[in-house]
Amino acid sequence: MVTSKRQWKSRLVFWIGALAIGAVSAAFARLADEAQILFHAVIGGGGRGWLPLIITPLGFVLCAWLADRFFPGSQGSGIPQAIAIRHMRDDTDRARYLTMRIVFGKIALTLAGLASGASIGREGPTVQVGAALMLLAGRIGGMAQARGLILAGSAAGIAAAFNTPLAGIVFAIEEMSRSYQARTNGVVLSTVIIAGIASLAIVGNYTYFGFTNATAQFPGDWPLVIACGVVGGVLGGAFSKLVLSLTNRIRRWRSITPRRRVLVVAFLAGLVLALTGVAYHGDTFGTGYEQARFAIEGHVLDPTYFLAKFVATVASTVSGIPGGLFAPSLAVGAGMGSTLGYLLGGSASLAAVLGMAGYFAGVVQAPMTAFVIIVEMTGNHDNVVPVMASAMIGYGVSRMLSPQPLYHGLSRLWIADALRKRRAEEQGARAA
Repeated sequence: MVTSKRQWKSRLVFWIGALAIGAVSAAFARLADEAQILFHAVIGGGGRGWLPLIITPLGFVLCAWLADRFFPGSQGSGIPQAIAIRHMRDDTDRARYLTMRIVFGKIALTLAGLASGASIGREGPTVQVGAALMLLAGRIGGMAQARGLILAGSAAGIAAAFNTPLAGIVFAIEEMSRSYQARTNGVVLSTVIIAGIASLAIVGNYTYFGFTNATAQFPGDWPLVIACGVVGGVLGGAFSKLVLSLTNRIRRWRSITPRRRVLVVAFLAGLVLALTGVAYHGDTFGTGYEQARFAIEGHVLDPTYFLAKFVATVASTVSGIPGGLFAPSLAVGAGMGSTLGYLLGGSASLAAVLGMAGYFAGVVQAPMTAFVIIVEMTGNHDNVVPVMASAMIGYGVSRMLSPQPLYHGLSRLWIADALRKRRAEEQGARAA
């Protein structure tokens, strides 16, 4: 009877944790939209086009300082931290990146970044938030499977953020763990389902980018499929390699007087983003959701938009502020596809979808996650094979340019940071 009570307590706490992930994800999504609306309201019209040159760099400096001073471990996407924590065995190391303090800082500073015009998304941060909430629920409920709980919370975060339950599960298998253990499947599935129910109850059922009826025809549209895969892989691999290289150089450069140099990097990154945004009339600020949806609906974007969004996203990613890559990467891919569709004479809507698949797979090097998430977000299952092909080509080309996957490369830096801090603490304790 005692065992039964313990089991039910664990299950109840687990269910509450999963519901909390769904509710927090839905609220985070709404607040992220409001933050972007606020930014555009401040800079829009009335000859105030120069305001981002002030707001964006200073906003980046503030976010980077707060993250470094009060919320260390909240910087960047959040997915590398979640991957790193799954490789850590020490609870003290895990506690550095998955605490309620980090949850608050991650959400608040991501919103502040969006209110400053940052080219970031909320989906990566939702992964870290989901993992932290699930790990907390596990501690309260006496559940010992920390790695499984982190995996489940991460999957639920993606599923609730995009309303893509299948993508959440595939993401957990392909990107978070790079392997799958049968004993964790029930935990992952039930967490995704419960978090999804909570999200649906709050925001309703929807497809992230709406619907598209464009369907690839064989053989006429397959040159476009191949082109989106190849170009997407080249750009995605370049993005991954550039971010890893810049991040490593910045970390080495700021090893002396680190906080001052953190702020210098944030200011320069914010200035690059502001100049790009002003040059493109504000289109490169924010998640890029509106531009991607516009392209999927069949409209042709500015032919060079994807290059500008690429630069804006690189600057935001290496700036040291919290924020994810998913939504901006999808916007870059949609813009790239739109341009290729225009050049090759294909359907603008189809080209945008294929471009998203090729580029996104090239950035994260997780082709299954790429095509599942895009099919779910656009509501068109007729293009499964073409989208899959574009994603696989993008993945293959990217691997040749950047053999180290982006999130896993960044996760190693977080593991190194945790080990360095632990050694410093141990040396301090011995000295005391």
